[in-house]
Amino acid sequence: MDADDVMTWVREYERAWREQDVAAVERLFTEDALYLRGAYDDGLRGRAAIEDFWLDPTPFTMTAEPVAVDPPTAVLRVEVHYLGDEPHEFRDLWVVRFAPDGRAEHFEEWAHWPGLEYTGPGAD
Repeated sequence: MDADDVMTWVREYERAWREQDVAAVERLFTEDALYLRGAYDDGLRGRAAIEDFWLDPTPFTMTAEPVAVDPPTAVLRVEVHYLGDEPHEFRDLWVVRFAPDGRAEHFEEWAHWPGLEYTGPGAD
């Protein structure tokens, strides 16, 4: 997987998410893929769990660019703006490890948003 292959995968991910194309999950993720939605998330294990999570009708815009590609792993900077009744945005880092067939076997999202606290409770 080079940077072009990674961005092709990202474009398909965005298209499938935007169109709520659950069938595309099979083309994007391996059968036993692990999908982590945050740093402390237990994760969704397996394509069926990812498919159950996939549907979200909220309109959005998304931009993505690779930060590093060292096959089989890629790190991407992603920005998502949800445009629904309660607009919000995220700036993420995605860490994606690809199987030899080009599908993701490990997807890890590190999301940040406006107002996110940078210190722990009780910090000065």
